[in-house]
Amino acid sequence: MIGKLLKLSLGRRQLHTIISQEIIKPSSPTPSHLYTYNLSSVDQLAAKAYMPIVLFYRKNDNCTLTSQDKARVLKESLSQTLTRYYPAAGRMSSPITPYVDCNDEGVVFIEARINSNLENYLHLSQVDRNFDLLFANDLVNYKSPCNTSLVGVQFNHFACGGLVLAVSMSHIIGDATSLSLFIGHWASVARYGSTDHQEVFPYIPHIIQFPRTDSIQQEFRACEVDHTNVVSKNFVFPNSKLSDLKKLVDIDINPSRVVVLTSLLYKTAAKAATKRSGFFKTSYIFMMVNMRNKFVKKLPQSTFGNIAPSILVPTDRHTSETSLSKVVEDIKKTMSRELEGIHSVHQIGEYLKVSRSNRHNHDNLENVVNGSYWCSSLCRFPFKKMDFGWGKPVDTKYLLRSSHKNGFMMVDTKNGDGIEASVVLEKENMEIFENEEEMLSFCQK
Repeated sequence: MIGKLLKLSLGRRQLHTIISQEIIKPSSPTPSHLYTYNLSSVDQLAAKAYMPIVLFYRKNDNCTLTSQDKARVLKESLSQTLTRYYPAAGRMSSPITPYVDCNDEGVVFIEARINSNLENYLHLSQVDRNFDLLFANDLVNYKSPCNTSLVGVQFNHFACGGLVLAVSMSHIIGDATSLSLFIGHWASVARYGSTDHQEVFPYIPHIIQFPRTDSIQQEFRACEVDHTNVVSKNFVFPNSKLSDLKKLVDIDINPSRVVVLTSLLYKTAAKAATKRSGFFKTSYIFMMVNMRNKFVKKLPQSTFGNIAPSILVPTDRHTSETSLSKVVEDIKKTMSRELEGIHSVHQIGEYLKVSRSNRHNHDNLENVVNGSYWCSSLCRFPFKKMDFGWGKPVDTKYLLRSSHKNGFMMVDTKNGDGIEASVVLEKENMEIFENEEEMLSFCQK
């Protein structure tokens, strides 16, 4: 009942108010030899979309800073952070420009007041939370693919003293690891007061300088996807259950808990789709793979940019009816076959060009799109540790945005003892999926 009242009050009484907007520029100008940041071919092939993350902070009685003081700390530390992550403060002339003008135009920083209690907001369902309130301005809105700004921030003050920091970064300049590096550096500068403090990590991000290339024209047009009948639900899988799940897989394969859970979710979702339609169609797993550790000469973990190509794993009728081990094996074999010979970011780009061409020239592109299940993982990412000086977030949310209508996003549970999976499916398929006994046997009761 509280949730419904809060939703109505926010909508009708307009209790959400923008109280300030300014541009935060780097504390030191970008050196002239870094004025132009050339995008790699991987960057240019990245989705023209934003990666939105939301960090929720309860009022910390041990912190003596006022809300205004906290906003000041955030702005000052962001300014210092932008001297190191200088592409984030730049602009693109157009969404297809193959470089960023590192012109120090800065990052939009919005402050907003929400006249309700954070606890009430946290208890709302993900649908009723209305995340648009937390990204209220077009300059920071994660739904603005034509925006030439690359990072936007909104700092939301709740009436109870709770705070919500909403950050969106363009996928053109980085992947989820890059977003994590940027916010982590910002948080540590805020906490310790200087980019030169020995505890600030990464001290200097590894930003690769690429040669200028022509703009890569993405000639392939994705099929229109109707999201009106799509629902999202969360399922929690404790580590003890994930250990039991791994025991079902051949010991020689030895998958990570993310790969084995991805296989279970995919297998269950494909089964639900088959039950609903009454017949099986070839389906596909669409996965992102972080390559920083996979090159012969490993890239530093502080490497900023897009270093995570996608692979597409097809599943035929025979495979869908076999064991979990077979699905896991297909994923690992595809990773090995597709990515083993890649030793540089340039080679990732060449691989993506070919694989995208093959996908979009498929005999039945619509079936590929409708039968694909995208999956991504933020497990082991330190978003839940982002302490700006007033404690770690009580909750974090990465907002799901995809051109596909089926998929899974995995994050660590709040207590770190498992994985919480956000599953996105068509409503009719979800009704079957959420009642599948095999999947439920590994869920938290």
